[in-house]
Amino acid sequence: MGPILFLIFINDLDAAVTMVDIVRKFADDTKLGSTVETDLDRENLQAALNNLTDWASKWGMEFNVKKCKVMHVGHNNKKHVYTMGGQQLEETEEERDIGVSVTRTLKSAAQCGKAARAGQTVLGQLSRAFHYRDRHVFLKLYMQYVRPQLEFASPAWAPWMEGDKESLEKVQRRAISMISGLRSQQYEDKLRELGLCSLEERRHQLDMTQTFKILKGVDNVNKSTWFTPASEGQVRVTRMAADPLNVRQQASRLDIRKQFYSQRVVDAWNKVPTDIKNSVTVSSFKMAYKKHRGELEATT
Repeated sequence: MGPILFLIFINDLDAAVTMVDIVRKFADDTKLGSTVETDLDRENLQAALNNLTDWASKWGMEFNVKKCKVMHVGHNNKKHVYTMGGQQLEETEEERDIGVSVTRTLKSAAQCGKAARAGQTVLGQLSRAFHYRDRHVFLKLYMQYVRPQLEFASPAWAPWMEGDKESLEKVQRRAISMISGLRSQQYEDKLRELGLCSLEERRHQLDMTQTFKILKGVDNVNKSTWFTPASEGQVRVTRMAADPLNVRQQASRLDIRKQFYSQRVVDAWNKVPTDIKNSVTVSSFKMAYKKHRGELEATT
């Protein structure tokens, strides 16, 4: 009952900060986000922080201000100073958000490095525990304990820089090279022999699966927050707009925006065959799309 009672206790916290754009609560961790372009925007964000302090005081709670930090995002950010309870909030360059490292540049290098180090650590432990690495046993160990370290929440941070991609792929290369009895010499051939694919291909398939979940309402999120139907606002029906599950590419100027999840998946998702998009379950979609990708690779 403890977690449920705590959620009930803090349920009205949102009402105190209606003047900001984003309010996210996870257990006892609360995050606010807002676009600050004018002095009024800054005052609204500071007012939200003041309201949080007042709310805590009213209900006999207290925020640990030393752990409360502010992250300024954007090249033109004026980096205003914010306070809680009369104490200035410390500025931070990097924070973990539900296991994912987020930096003020919004680039994925920090998360890629963290994931690669975690994968290498677990792989090292497996290599010391198993001297003979039978392909069936060691492959299962790799897929269960190492690969999840490299793919956790990847739709939120999938890398686009070659160096970041390689830092992750290097872990899988090392794992594959440790398996005994493989006939192939090249990395790609070893993957085919083991029935695996590259981590980059895995991330692509995970992106498509996440898109399927959002558009089909499997995940409890508002799909209009992420995607705009290709048919919306169209005067005439084009080939792209004819499929009701196709989505529209939004205009973006910066690379960081172009590589954001809801942007980078658009072209790939619109190319998914309609019959696969209309899969009934997530598992059937994953199986059908994996087969489709295998057939594409065989013909290229």
